[in-house]
Amino acid sequence: MEYRELEADILQLIIGASEHSVRVFGEETVTRLVRPELLQHAAEDELTQDAWAALTTARENVLTISAAELSGQLATIDDGILADGDLDGGILTIVNALAHWKDYLEERRRGELYELAIRSIEDVDHEVSADLHDFLATPQMVAEYERIRRLLTA
Repeated sequence: MEYRELEADILQLIIGASEHSVRVFGEETVTRLVRPELLQHAAEDELTQDAWAALTTARENVLTISAAELSGQLATIDDGILADGDLDGGILTIVNALAHWKDYLEERRRGELYELAIRSIEDVDHEVSADLHDFLATPQMVAEYERIRRLLTA
């Protein structure tokens, strides 16, 4: 399956899924994308102490925090970025996932969950370097695609 076909399939799955399925999918996916292992290569001096605290709070409470609280944490993180244009990829993944989740919580737009799905696919791609013409050639990518399908078709 080519990457663009994968994207189209995921979009159709999200469009056709029940409200319950998209919520469960979103919760599992955002939790996956804010896991602490993504910060293993981040340097302490990339964020201020307040920004690190906000990132930790948002990450650890992602399923219970309100959209308004999450918005405040994201603003603190944004204000506390010290890295000059070269922020750690793990931090970026987490912040982007939190922003999409906040937007989903605010407006229930399924497009935000599509973005989470794509970020999750990209996270796996970062680990295994999938081929754009045969994106499901690795067991890791197949597993992630099947996880997405399973959750959205439940």
